[in-house]
Amino acid sequence: MIAIVKHAPGSGNMELREIPEPDPGPAEVKIAVQVASICGSDLHIRKGDIGIPMRYPVVPGHEFSGIIMEAGAGVDKDLIGVRVTGENTRSACGKCRYCASGSYNLCRERLATGYAFNGAFTDYVIIPVVRIHRLPDKVDFQSGALTDPSACAYHAVQELTRVSAGDLVLVTGPGPMGLFCLQYVKANGAKVILTGRQKDKNRLELGKQLGADYVCVSDDPEREIMNISNGCGVDAAIECSGAQAAVNLCLKTLRREGSYTQVGICGKPVTLDFDQVLYKELRVAGSFSQKFFGWEKALEFCAGGHIKVKPLITHSFALNDWQKAFDLFESAEAIKVIFKIGDKIRPEI
Repeated sequence: MIAIVKHAPGSGNMELREIPEPDPGPAEVKIAVQVASICGSDLHIRKGDIGIPMRYPVVPGHEFSGIIMEAGAGVDKDLIGVRVTGENTRSACGKCRYCASGSYNLCRERLATGYAFNGAFTDYVIIPVVRIHRLPDKVDFQSGALTDPSACAYHAVQELTRVSAGDLVLVTGPGPMGLFCLQYVKANGAKVILTGRQKDKNRLELGKQLGADYVCVSDDPEREIMNISNGCGVDAAIECSGAQAAVNLCLKTLRREGSYTQVGICGKPVTLDFDQVLYKELRVAGSFSQKFFGWEKALEFCAGGHIKVKPLITHSFALNDWQKAFDLFESAEAIKVIFKIGDKIRPEI
């Protein structure tokens, strides 16, 4: 079968290759990929600056949906034919304090699909049965493929930032993660300031449609945000761009005792005015990946129409055009780029 393969560390080193079709092992399922989506971390894999453990050669791709085609030993055969998505956590130790508390996303021995194990930029992917999630009837394959970033946003907003009704929240970066976080913030009854650059016009416009109360594209965003907040600063800031300027903007515009959550991957060391944390007694959190409950809630929110997924999907490609797809996604012209891979995609897609 044809796959996109990252065959060595460093910048580039990705190409289409023919690889063997996999077989599921015990407690695993084999999934026929129908839709796979490019994640921002896939761009970092291409650039060679990802901080997540990698094993080469490997097939990237951890945002996907598909149909279970085979069940390994010990797996209920009734799962064959079920529409699913799957978590990117492939393995964890199961014994450390993080695994024991359900935070297996933080296990030191965690290895992930699309990084250390072959992922979904191909025809079939193997996933442990404990990491699969059924797609509700109202969730199609395209929407199901984006459960991963939606669950990440749920983790960032609901489990870490803990936004309250009436809060004023700054979301920096109108990419897919920023647009998902925006929607979860709005679901809590808070107001959102969404920031971006001039070239983010289409993304910011979509942000308005998804509920952003204020859109900030300014030569002096700090001043504009402070004016919106009547000089008090925002209650919470969720940084989704991975840009140094955005990180410092969040720290400067947060009110005292405000909450800061880092979602975007910077990909390199950044220089921060970290004294802002001290003087304001800010609560700072990092948000990495997601946990089981977040996946279930993300699918529930999608099925209920509370989180809009399909408006984020702007372009689709075949695997053969993977370079064009990656370039388009990186350019910010696209919001979310998918690969249509399977032949069982529903007519509405």
